[in-house]
Amino acid sequence: MDVSPVAPELAPRPAAIPIPDLALTAPEPDPKPTPARGFDAVAEAVLGDEPVTTDGAGTAFLIEPMVRINDAVKAGRIDEAAGLAERTVADAAGALGPEHPEVLRLRELAAYIAYLAGDPLRAFHLSLDLARIRHGAHDAEAAYGNVQSAATAWRAVRDPEQGLVLGRDLIDLWTELTAEDGPAVEDIEELESARARMGRLTERARRAAE
Repeated sequence: MDVSPVAPELAPRPAAIPIPDLALTAPEPDPKPTPARGFDAVAEAVLGDEPVTTDGAGTAFLIEPMVRINDAVKAGRIDEAAGLAERTVADAAGALGPEHPEVLRLRELAAYIAYLAGDPLRAFHLSLDLARIRHGAHDAEAAYGNVQSAATAWRAVRDPEQGLVLGRDLIDLWTELTAEDGPAVEDIEELESARARMGRLTERARRAAE
């Protein structure tokens, strides 16, 4: 008797399902009122009551206004915090110089507060300016942190034309960072994600113009 195994009947293959181009069809995420990745370090400093000054060289005058800013943020008085931050940045820059480490930290805080206040455009410009300063000082880690903050703010900009203009500036600097040693090189998928968003913005701008 023939006992050779019988091959099981193969189920028919399902028809191929076309996969949409997600770069063109994926919906834009809603802007979030809470800080995303780029502002995490600043948020932790505010919520964790990190010491205000880092070098102790004539920066004690910043302690009182920084405490007031942090308290206002934690209490949700964002407009008050924004006004305090603007004045403190101006006072610190006048006393210490515009690129003093504490002034740069204050500007990071001002960018974070602008983001919380629903002003992603200001948050973007503050963060990208800081990234350029840190990049010029060859501080790749700090520059990339500021680029991430700028990217967080950029993703909250809803107008596609404006988003394209900002995105070009962001990606140009981001690409420069990937040409050097530092965290940007190890996190290249984040840059690719930003480029994909540029594709979506381009398509949205094209549809809006029709």
